Amino acid sequence: MRLAFWNNKKTTTTTTTTTEVKKKKKKSVAREWLDAAVFAIVAATIIRTFFIEAYTIPTGSMEGSLLINDYLFVSKMSYGPRIPMTPLAVPLVHNTMPVTGGKSYSESVQWKYRRLPGFGKVERNDIVVFNYPAGDTVAMEVQQEVDYYTLVRAYGREQVHGMYTIMTRPVDKKENYIKRCVGIPGDKLEVRNGVVYVNDKPGQQFPHSQTSYVVRTNGQPIPTDILDDNEIDQPIVVGNGVFVFTLDPAEVAFIKKQPQVAAVEPYLNKPGETSPNPAEWVYPHDTANFKWNRDNYGPITIPKKGSSIMLTPQNIALYRRIIANYEGNKLEEQSGQFVINGTPTNVYTFKMDYYWMMGDNRHNSADSRYWGFVPEDHVVGKAWFVWLSYGPHGIRWSRLFRGVTTLSE
Repeated sequence: MRLAFWNNKKTTTTTTTTTEVKKKKKKSVAREWLDAAVFAIVAATIIRTFFIEAYTIPTGSMEGSLLINDYLFVSKMSYGPRIPMTPLAVPLVHNTMPVTGGKSYSESVQWKYRRLPGFGKVERNDIVVFNYPAGDTVAMEVQQEVDYYTLVRAYGREQVHGMYTIMTRPVDKKENYIKRCVGIPGDKLEVRNGVVYVNDKPGQQFPHSQTSYVVRTNGQPIPTDILDDNEIDQPIVVGNGVFVFTLDPAEVAFIKKQPQVAAVEPYLNKPGETSPNPAEWVYPHDTANFKWNRDNYGPITIPKKGSSIMLTPQNIALYRRIIANYEGNKLEEQSGQFVINGTPTNVYTFKMDYYWMMGDNRHNSADSRYWGFVPEDHVVGKAWFVWLSYGPHGIRWSRLFRGVTTLSE
């Protein structure tokens, strides 16, 4: 408001401004906690998506390099962080809501596969976290014990759908697995009598890798306390004085020295031997054209982006899932002829790189021998270091804050 004062000598103007000083309202304690929680969730989500994420080893498939109840961090930056393909999801939850169950995400928005630049690519013998390739369809009641496709081969699709609740999942919401990459794109891979060969040369042997051995004794078992003191799992009793142990090379040497032991030999499937049980078939689950088993497998060539394959009725089982499921083509097979996206052809060119993943515990690992190739869009990150580990006797102090590469040596 302006006020003017006049006198006979001069005119003086005085201006008075009325300012309302508003005190900023102080946030309530509840509001402060809410703001802090939102900030923490956003920050944790960004870190989890683009930098590092914590995982737990739930099974013995990587023993003895990684042990059950090893807690480790996985680097997303090693291979480049993957942009979420299913962006509408509850933060910090993978695919299932805690307590209530049900999906923790919406499939109403789906983005194409994209990956930001990283420090490098997946290398041979890296320990890698990835989405389980065969996890696009799950039988919810038994998803932790057996995959959907194994159930269908064993019991038939109609019976499985009648017995279980069936759910489908997008790529980035499939279950997470951790294995060692033994083959990279373009590699020729074969398993001969339990030994992995890459490009016709024996693959790297890791000192803690385990497999099964038949141990024959004089009829007496090795005392339980001796096995416990040396952290050797109790064996399966096959017959009088015959046991099956899961051992690494150092444990094999120890068992051979026991006075009651007469012989120790690898427990292997013979070449060309296939199981009559469909649930035990290896990939590509075609025993007519591929008489392979867990110990004698291949040879195969791991698909590489841009490379081409000649398709035949004899080899289509190897590539059918890649063409139709992973790379999203419409594949039709008509009297031995192939039609892809409406075009007759007998040649296919791969759109992505693929990898071959296997567990270090070779006879206790559901890996690529059973479900095939791992597409590049399924790769999550590289196992980095163990930050916590505990076993039956408490915390394993010697494993804390040690790199995964070091623990493999």
